Amino acid sequence: MYTRSLSDLLYYLSEVKLTQITDKEKMHDRVESAADGDDIHSLTEQEIFDYHHDGKLDVSLKAPLDNQRALSVAYTPGVAIACKKIYDEPETVRDYTWAGRLVAVVSDGTAVLGLGNIGPEAALPVMEGKCALFKEFAGLNAIPIVLDTTDIDEIVETCIRLRPSLGAINLEDISAPRCFEVEDRLVEALDIPVMHDDQHGTAVVVLAGITNACRLTGRKLEDLKVVISGAGAAGVAITKIIMNAGIKDVVVLDSRGIVSKGRDNLNPVKEELADITNPDNLMGGQAEALEGADLFIGVSAGHVPEEIVRTMADDAFIFSLSNPDPEIPVDIAKRHAAIVATGRSDYPNQLNNVLAFPGIFKGALDANAKGITDEMLLAAADAIAGVIDLDELTPEYIVPSPLDPRVCPAVSAAVKAAALGDQ
Repeated sequence: MYTRSLSDLLYYLSEVKLTQITDKEKMHDRVESAADGDDIHSLTEQEIFDYHHDGKLDVSLKAPLDNQRALSVAYTPGVAIACKKIYDEPETVRDYTWAGRLVAVVSDGTAVLGLGNIGPEAALPVMEGKCALFKEFAGLNAIPIVLDTTDIDEIVETCIRLRPSLGAINLEDISAPRCFEVEDRLVEALDIPVMHDDQHGTAVVVLAGITNACRLTGRKLEDLKVVISGAGAAGVAITKIIMNAGIKDVVVLDSRGIVSKGRDNLNPVKEELADITNPDNLMGGQAEALEGADLFIGVSAGHVPEEIVRTMADDAFIFSLSNPDPEIPVDIAKRHAAIVATGRSDYPNQLNNVLAFPGIFKGALDANAKGITDEMLLAAADAIAGVIDLDELTPEYIVPSPLDPRVCPAVSAAVKAAALGDQ
């Protein structure tokens, strides 16, 4: 299963220098020191527990509330004026509340990082962390919502009921194949942006990496033969976005081998994959899929032996994104590929979702979009790739750092333009 490591997430949380804990000054000094050295390997359990004490988030006021006049403006009687305005003109709720800038990060805790089904309470630190990233990188308010249910109907109904309070919904760490139905139903039911980041955030960053790998090597997307290992949330979304971008020859592997038409025991999601992929109707497993392949994308818990990697095309691309152990170990990948990317922060070309989701949601909300379209996702991928000029690209630098301040503005602007073009 594709995962993002806990150390990766904690690294980004430390880097953004959030200090909403009891001993703020003490923790600020620790975070500044860690950020200056980029030393993620020296993290201690006590440091992590100190950072998470009382949670990573807080609510702060936009204006002082320290005298009677301010109290009368913010609450009674002044608040009634804002209420009446919204009642008469419901669309102004975006102007006079935080709803237009508020993202709910919703999870049931069934597919959390590399930890699996750990339940809602244990998932809460991750959802808080996601909210912190929204605030730091996109300036968006976000609240973590973990649900004590794994029932699809109950998850969907809960989100629908919460709709008046929200500007957008980021679905997070919901296991496949349930995540597909949850997202599809919410997109259909709601008039706000809804996105399952484990699917589409991953897919956008992968496409950005492929785009720049092709720019660097002079190849064209439509000429690539691609193998995707993993038919879960990320694998399905990656398949769809790269095909929307023009790649035609895609073969998907799951734990039973190549996803192909007529294969037994395919669920509806994999049946759809079989219909749109594998143009040569290959049968078998890794060996049959990877022979002559130009690009391997790993979003699974599998392992590919070196003798199979060796059969890939010359100067192949290998994107092994499983954490902590890539499907193709980095040393082996470098022996057989021109460009290597992973999901890990301790290697070059980390394909990390934080490159995508803050800007995607900001752009969608800036455009007052009713949803997130394929065109918006493609625009996000192009924007991430475009942050790096052609003469800056190297085999070890095909995607910008998540900490590059150019990324979120570029992505949000591109997504906003695509959203307005769709309206």
